[in-house]
Amino acid sequence: MIRAEQKVHVTSARPSRLKAALKVIRLHQWSKNALVVVPVLLAPRGLSSIQVAHAALAALALSLCASAGYVFNDLMDVAADRAHPTKNRRPFASGALPTAYGPPLILGLLGLSVAISLYALPMSFFAMLVLYFAITLSYSFYLKSLLLVDVIVLAWLYTQRVLAGGFATGVSISAWLLAFSMFIFLSLAFAKRHIELRHALDEKGKLRSRGYYAQDLTMVISMGTTAGYLAVLVFCLYIESSAGNVIYSQPRLLWLICPVLLYWISRVWFLTHRGEMNDDPVKFALTDRRSWLCALAVGVVAVAARFWP
Repeated sequence: MIRAEQKVHVTSARPSRLKAALKVIRLHQWSKNALVVVPVLLAPRGLSSIQVAHAALAALALSLCASAGYVFNDLMDVAADRAHPTKNRRPFASGALPTAYGPPLILGLLGLSVAISLYALPMSFFAMLVLYFAITLSYSFYLKSLLLVDVIVLAWLYTQRVLAGGFATGVSISAWLLAFSMFIFLSLAFAKRHIELRHALDEKGKLRSRGYYAQDLTMVISMGTTAGYLAVLVFCLYIESSAGNVIYSQPRLLWLICPVLLYWISRVWFLTHRGEMNDDPVKFALTDRRSWLCALAVGVVAVAARFWP
């Protein structure tokens, strides 16, 4: 009877460990690596099957590498996460997954990522992958505690995904795309810090393991909204530049995208300011109906601007 009960206990524990492992590698965050496909979509000569395949492999390699970074970051932040009102539910912090599982999980994810990069993709992409992981480690160890440096690094890591996609597919990246990416993701990084400032201040009014204080809230809002609107400004200047004529047959149609971007960015910050956004803004956008409608509208207009006779 005792053996039977023990057997049932072990069997029922396995799915929870697997579920916790899948949670700690943050599969939902893999959607962020779809950014590596952006250079292919904006290539002047259109899509090719080889480029699409390389973009897909690059997204997979980068996702595995990013997941290794997430696991490492959670291992480093166990103490801080246990004191956080929402992050205390993370697998390592809650005890759902023993910390001993962390190192082998990191090595396995990195091994797969490196194998894909070296076997199927250019060495330039592998160099970007190494740089990405190095910056991720630096962020986990030190950079995340530095005022402003942390959000700039986060914005760069998103922008680097776009760059990595260009290296993987052989498509050159324009300065317009890099500038737009840096500003839009800087805005979202500030929104993430704003959320944390509202919910995770210690007894001294300081954000745990970060360089921000309660009185910095207004500055975070100001800088975050400004960065978002600067991204729209960059897009407006791009429409009227000669670069737009290379890709789009009717670039003036892209002006229809500007009010959509202004609406989405403003809405993100309104919800953040009201305290109605309690998680990563990127994660929020993936589950938000209005964000999907905005993305659909942008896609329809972009296709029309490119292929309208």
